[in-house]
Amino acid sequence: MANPSPYHAMGQADEDPSNPQQYSSQGYSAPPQPGAVYPNASPNQWSAYGSPQPSQQPYPGQSPDVAYNTAQQPMADPNIGGLVSQMTGLGVTGEAAGARTHRKKHRHAHHDIGAGPAASAAPAQPYNQAMGAEGVQPTSQFLNTGLNQAPRSLSPAVGPQPGHPAPGFTSQPGLEGGAGSVATQGRVDPEQIPSIPRSRDIPAQYYFNNVYPTMDRHLPPPAAIPFVAHDQGNSSPKHARLTLNNIPATSDFLSQTGLPMGMVLQPLAPLDPGEQPIPVLDFGDVGPPRCRRCRTYINPFMSFRSGGSKFICNMCTFPNDTPTEYFAPLDPSGARVDRMQRPELMMGTVEFLVPKEYWNKEPVGLQTLFLIDVSRESVQRGYLKAVCEGIAEALYGNTDTAEGAEGAEDSAHKLPAGSKVGIVTFDSEVHFYNLTATFDQAQMMVMTDLEEPFLPLSEGLFVDPYESKSVIISLLSRIPSLFAHIKSPEPALLPALNAAFSALQSTGGKIICSLASLPTAGPGQLEMREDPKLHGTDAERKLFSTENPAWKKTATKLAEAGVGVDFFLASPGGVYIDVATIGHVSATTGGETFFYPNFHAPRDVLKVRQEIAHTVKRETGYQALMKVRCSNGLQVSSYHGNFVQHALGADLEIGGIDADKAIGVVFSYDGKLDPKLDAHFQAALLYTSADGQRRVRCINVVAAVNEGGMETMKFIDQDAVVAIIAKEAASKTLDKSLKDIRANILEKTVDIFSGYRKIFSGSNPPGQMILPENLKEFSMFMLSLVKSRAFKGGNESSDRRVHDQRMLRSFGCTELSLYLYPRIIAIHNLQPLDGFANEHGQLQIPPSLRASFSKIEEGGAYLVDNGQVVLLWLHAQVSPNLLEDLFGPGHNSLQELSPNISSLPVLETHLNAQVRNLLHYFSTVRGSKSMAIQMARQGLDGAEYEFARLLLEDRNNEAQSYVDWLVHTHRQINLELAGHRKKEESTSEGALASLSAMRAPYWYPSLLPVLRSNGEGHARRGR
Repeated sequence: MANPSPYHAMGQADEDPSNPQQYSSQGYSAPPQPGAVYPNASPNQWSAYGSPQPSQQPYPGQSPDVAYNTAQQPMADPNIGGLVSQMTGLGVTGEAAGARTHRKKHRHAHHDIGAGPAASAAPAQPYNQAMGAEGVQPTSQFLNTGLNQAPRSLSPAVGPQPGHPAPGFTSQPGLEGGAGSVATQGRVDPEQIPSIPRSRDIPAQYYFNNVYPTMDRHLPPPAAIPFVAHDQGNSSPKHARLTLNNIPATSDFLSQTGLPMGMVLQPLAPLDPGEQPIPVLDFGDVGPPRCRRCRTYINPFMSFRSGGSKFICNMCTFPNDTPTEYFAPLDPSGARVDRMQRPELMMGTVEFLVPKEYWNKEPVGLQTLFLIDVSRESVQRGYLKAVCEGIAEALYGNTDTAEGAEGAEDSAHKLPAGSKVGIVTFDSEVHFYNLTATFDQAQMMVMTDLEEPFLPLSEGLFVDPYESKSVIISLLSRIPSLFAHIKSPEPALLPALNAAFSALQSTGGKIICSLASLPTAGPGQLEMREDPKLHGTDAERKLFSTENPAWKKTATKLAEAGVGVDFFLASPGGVYIDVATIGHVSATTGGETFFYPNFHAPRDVLKVRQEIAHTVKRETGYQALMKVRCSNGLQVSSYHGNFVQHALGADLEIGGIDADKAIGVVFSYDGKLDPKLDAHFQAALLYTSADGQRRVRCINVVAAVNEGGMETMKFIDQDAVVAIIAKEAASKTLDKSLKDIRANILEKTVDIFSGYRKIFSGSNPPGQMILPENLKEFSMFMLSLVKSRAFKGGNESSDRRVHDQRMLRSFGCTELSLYLYPRIIAIHNLQPLDGFANEHGQLQIPPSLRASFSKIEEGGAYLVDNGQVVLLWLHAQVSPNLLEDLFGPGHNSLQELSPNISSLPVLETHLNAQVRNLLHYFSTVRGSKSMAIQMARQGLDGAEYEFARLLLEDRNNEAQSYVDWLVHTHRQINLELAGHRKKEESTSEGALASLSAMRAPYWYPSLLPVLRSNGEGHARRGR
């Protein structure tokens, strides 16, 4: 191993008192020694809810003089910050504005040892100096996002700025509030336009030390940060997010704002370990109390009258008789005396066990059928072996270490009690396996009739995976070699799905299916439809759907039988696999499609294994029906997601639903809301749990109602607005061209900002772009949506487009936020405590960077995570010391690193432990995708093209830079205000196209050829 002393000794960097960026170790405990176990958070780290927090950030409405980080010295002109700041400095920049900072480096060092110009004006004091270190109640095992450290080469806009609240605006804790403005006349400084990394990092710091009370606060935390919610009767934002948490009484004002009124539901969203578990309540054969008129389930917002003998529905205000068995008297305040013992009256999200009248089939434990492609391409490319290893890992963990270990039997049980599994393989035939525990090895039965598939086994197909463990492990280890000599080139996928349907028809369940080539055998065989000539034309949308009636019929049958299908599709060499047709089955049944374009073993094996394991182990329900109810005056106008809906207003029919799936619901007015009453929403998901219980999960959300409109702008949830717009756009791909959809996204952005300008800020000068406080980063999210693979201009394979379009429809807010703007961490200049637990047992996280090449340093190393893939980008001049500390002795140049590396080795080096801990932290705020890394070495790996694509603030993806987008949007707003704006979609798209040719003033021409040429000749090796 290289000597680490040039840049740290005993885990501490050499301190330079003249360097304001240098991290000061005084007052902090040393990080754990290499190889040491990182301290766990105290098991009783939670203070009682409502207890005073010594350093708690004051909520909006409290005195601004004690705001968060009061001791923070401003990093820029104080006029830039504040709730009513005009950010007038944006148009005035020095010659070095936007220039990449060059730092002097020690010839062996990868940590900064000299301050750049951007840091010279930064204060040396930590961000949270005003927060007393003593007495803080840690509420998470992870610490804040580096903002508790000395500032390091962050843009001036990152630091909290002093300011005083203006009436009528509410901001995230820790962020300055008020409407911001961007001066778009003259040269715009890209450092000081709204920053998504900053909008995440500062609230993350607050919520690491404070819970989110769901009734006391009405503005949820950003979706891409970890937080702990305290359910006070209003459901956690992890389960439901409203776009507007304060709703106009009439449709007139809403239409003027251009904002959508909707809700993003993620019913089975995973909870933080510190949150209350969802209570499961049993009311016996009578079932839970419900309103007789609108059928709303009992919830905390129903009121009781007449001494408790009647309850008033909060949706339709109908007075219901309280069932005798549910009666309880009222106290003098009008509340039930047993309220505190009734979770359904205290919590926003609860589950009810339901009687037989809610059943359509006898509920049983989840039956999972693994459908494995054993055709030639799957065998030869190593995909079959990866899938078999993934299934074994999902069921039993690491089978090599589990055997013989003390307590291994208990720890190895990954599935809920009552769950069963079965295995079927297919090529041009379908093979069933009898996995009965009494057999020495599995028995294969071959079904050759592809026209009328049937089930050749009456029993033994579905077994308890732990009773038949030896049989299943033996079969999974033998399958790759068993079919290595039977090289059938054509998989018959549709007959295999129909056979699987026969097996699960009577019970419902889940199918996990792998495929590595276009299914060209048997009924439902598919053919090459990809035609590059159609790209960019109106006819392209034909490639995004299936016209095959056999596939549509099978998809509908599976959904109606309560079967969800997850596909794992590999495309070795990037060949066409018709994701549009195959993925239609998972989209209809509520499942998910995992797609591996340019699959290459062994590089992608770990990712496949981990994602199969995640799919098997995540919370899953099946045979699901969903209904969303809302207050009088509102109605559901549309749903967006993966489901079957036979008629408008009917229940959503979902074959299978899991913890990562979300559904968008859009509401409209059918009357006027009463400003004196709140608006209520209830989503009811009827499903069978994996352990075989029929349940209803009720999610209750409340919003205030106002007449003036100002309150609406105070409580906009930016993440929910972005999610609804993205889901609506993804739902239009079969009806509109991508060109029109991109134009519509711009139109929506202009409508929202111009509406805000007309109503609330007409007195501001036209040279300033006025942004609502809670939509400051909205423009960047919309630009990212335009640049996404789902909608971007230029050539893109239809497989990748349709895969991303369907992902957008099923994403939750967390996964969508990362997809639209990645996390980027510089690992070459981590501070010594980054990635380690502090004295409170919390992990210390460095600040993330803006997604721009202007932030990339020569000799740098960066982690880039967009929720789908984790790239490790290494500059050509990266330090050999860094490589050895990260990958081990002997790895001191990029050429010596294998392009197939997908995980970091466990080494006793400081840097290695830091990066591994950061990757683990990333995995806690994420969707369904694996944390396996992919190498992107400058000039060597094709994945560098993906790295360049993810620098979304720059000009790429056939669209303009962030600065140009803001300037263009502002121009359109001014035209709208002057009454000269034309809304023809073609005109808007033409403007976008012309702007895409502009080069951002801060992109450095000398570095452009690096990104352009690095992947040439190597692109086939990257994804």
